[in-house]
Amino acid sequence: MTNRRPNDRDGSHSGNDPRWVYESIAGSIPGVKLSRGVALALQIAVFGAGVLVLVALYGRWASLPAGIAAVVVAAVGSGFMLTIGRRTRRLDLPSQYTQALFGSGIEIVLGLVSFFALITYLFVVDPRSAGTPLLGGLLGDPMPVPVVFFTLVILWDVCYRIGTGWWASLVGLWRSLWLSGEFDGETADELVRIDAITIGFAWIQLSLVPFVDGHPVLVAAIVGHVVAVTVVSGLSMLVLGRPQ
Repeated sequence: MTNRRPNDRDGSHSGNDPRWVYESIAGSIPGVKLSRGVALALQIAVFGAGVLVLVALYGRWASLPAGIAAVVVAAVGSGFMLTIGRRTRRLDLPSQYTQALFGSGIEIVLGLVSFFALITYLFVVDPRSAGTPLLGGLLGDPMPVPVVFFTLVILWDVCYRIGTGWWASLVGLWRSLWLSGEFDGETADELVRIDAITIGFAWIQLSLVPFVDGHPVLVAAIVGHVVAVTVVSGLSMLVLGRPQ
């Protein structure tokens, strides 16, 4: 018999429930208990204010739209993670699925892979190619150290959310292929919605494409990622929708 986690219809969870690393860190701050909406608003306010202050301080106004777009994508990614976590924990699901999704930490590994690949491109590949390097074009020359540091913090946040989207999509397809026979109609419908949310978050990332125009490697990486998540999670939705 498949082990299952307790059904959690009110959206609460016990301390033993697997959670995203992001959720565990956000929920471990002593004396601080923030609602989902307040946490997201705080993230947008802090990152957005940081972008505005640095842009104004160093006069890099041309980089403001790209900075705001990255902050929005990271914030939407946080909302995606919290929404997926809340919806999934409300369902009566096999523990191997929830443990793989939340408890493996593989989303961190995937986020690091995408972040290291991006850093390699920005600081090694791009400067060797013809034309203006992306960072130089956005941040100016010379690039102020505080601006570069804050930019990398935001880029890591975006890459981590992208890694989470990859993992949610892959584990979702595995769940649908191997465990769908155990789901009732209501559960399957909710899992279809979760897969649709995963696709929706991937499509939000297309808002970054205009800011990397002229850099085909980055355009291909973003568009390819969106297509891959759409195909994988779309297949998961089709499997869940077929008669059992």
